[in-house]
Amino acid sequence: MDREPAVAGRFYPGGRAELAREVAALLGDASEAAPAVAVLAPHAGYLYSGGVAGATYARTAVPERAVVLCPNHTGLGEPVALWPDGGWRTPLGRVPLDPELTAALRGCPGVRPDRAAHLAEHALEVQLPFLQARRPEVAIAALCLGPLTVEACLALGEALAGALRARPALLVASSDMSHYVSAEEARRKDALALDRFLALDARGLFEVVEREEISMCGYVPATVALAAARALGAARAELVRYADSGDVTGDRAHVVGYAGAVVR
Repeated sequence: MDREPAVAGRFYPGGRAELAREVAALLGDASEAAPAVAVLAPHAGYLYSGGVAGATYARTAVPERAVVLCPNHTGLGEPVALWPDGGWRTPLGRVPLDPELTAALRGCPGVRPDRAAHLAEHALEVQLPFLQARRPEVAIAALCLGPLTVEACLALGEALAGALRARPALLVASSDMSHYVSAEEARRKDALALDRFLALDARGLFEVVEREEISMCGYVPATVALAAARALGAARAELVRYADSGDVTGDRAHVVGYAGAVVR
């Protein structure tokens, strides 16, 4: 069973040609792309966060496979929900699942085959056109993560790394940063989280988000991806771009923050 687009025409253009043009414009010059272990990319509508996502993917050489991890905004389904078979469709075409990688992830702690968590979730879907533009033949494994403890995140990251040693793939952590606070507060709080992300400190990221009540919706996927990246030998991370919704709307009192980072 293929997962059909849920937010095409709302978060991003619904037509193939229009979407291809927009993604190409958001990516811009990708001549500095280099191999990466993981990326952190935002998932709002392209009008708001597409520039940050595009700049991040432009710095990333996308391989044949990717594991895309997103938060669960709907509350439906399993806490660690794996799309089990078929593929994902976008206006740019079909993204197949990598069957061997998906099968390997079934053995990771807490992972359950589950479609319900994915059907209306936008945070994974909006990553796919960027992956398709950078690597048209890309295949994925798709994980939607609900609330987890830090220990569960670290254990899942370690197990994910084990699966990727046999079948390497880019880790994509889908997350926006602070939500509906002033631009000043967003930058201050988001800097605390990004400091830990850039230090490759998975536990520290999780703990600072919870301690400081940072409304980073995808801190669980980011923690898992960081734990996996460290286990796979990642040595450094770089912040590609930070922005907020007020850059588009002009409203500096109530913004959502967006960050793009690459782990190598």
